[in-house]
Amino acid sequence: MKNIGFLSFGHWSAAPGSATRSARDVLLQSIDLAVAAEELGADGAYFRVHHFAQQLASPFPLLAAIGARTSRIEIGTGVIDMRYENPFYMVEDAGSADLISGGRLQLGISRGSPEQVIDGWRHFGYAPAAGESDADMGRRHAEVFLQLLNGEGFARPNPRPMFPNPPGLLRLEPHAEGLKDRIWWGSGNNATAVWAAKLGMNLQSSTLKADESGEPFHVQQARQIRVYREAWAEAGHARTPRVSVSRAIFPILDDQDRAYFGRGDSSDQIGVIDNMRAVFGRSYAAEPDRLIEQLRADEGIAEADTLLLTVPNQLGVAYNAHVIEGVLRHVAPALGWR
Repeated sequence: MKNIGFLSFGHWSAAPGSATRSARDVLLQSIDLAVAAEELGADGAYFRVHHFAQQLASPFPLLAAIGARTSRIEIGTGVIDMRYENPFYMVEDAGSADLISGGRLQLGISRGSPEQVIDGWRHFGYAPAAGESDADMGRRHAEVFLQLLNGEGFARPNPRPMFPNPPGLLRLEPHAEGLKDRIWWGSGNNATAVWAAKLGMNLQSSTLKADESGEPFHVQQARQIRVYREAWAEAGHARTPRVSVSRAIFPILDDQDRAYFGRGDSSDQIGVIDNMRAVFGRSYAAEPDRLIEQLRADEGIAEADTLLLTVPNQLGVAYNAHVIEGVLRHVAPALGWR
């Protein structure tokens, strides 16, 4: 395991015990947690993107703010729903945030997850083309986004511009060199993992995927990663791809940990999501020695190079920093980290 970061869904609510009672709380605490994670030695700070919900939505102001407050940690998303995105405007936002961070952006994109509203992307002005599904539209937006990240000129300059133009066709600015190699696709099945590999995107695999074999989640996820790497090799890309998996991991170190998470082992769950039979991976909560034993048996973690710890952000910055530190100090070294 080369890299360990955290992944926050960015929930807020006025429920009793919530440390994030407003959107402002979540945004400011997300910045503070990224700073704390960098100080602890973590490798990444990643954030979910959900629309029409009391969760983090527009990622680029947050990513830019974290980039300005930190100096080393990777900053990313897991994932941006491309059904909602204008790829042209997104290139400008992503380029700006990446330049502010000094080239540390790691953008996870995908076709998104089930929504809070019906066809929410329509309210953003997008609709599938004839014969397309909304998932097809999301992948089409992703392909345009990747093409634009090449930084090649495509727009005919105005012969009477406000400011002088360089020669030739114009590209979108600011251009962030190398960002295209730091785009990840959040894949929910083997087929889209293969598609992502062919397009040269890194792979994000979360805590759920299509149940394609009836086997335990971590076994199916490991197979998905292997299929992805085989497709990458067949595509002939020059660089080595990166692969991340997400897990809820809570070392039981004190009475507070035990009160929150000491309810015994969880297990995989089967459910239906977007009319798809899906398998949801288990959570891990135990004393460090037992956690190490359990995580060594997780085939998905063994196949990946990056582990994202899903954190309960509503418990506040201090407690989440405690969880991250617990994993980094008491568990991660035994998994080969550092």
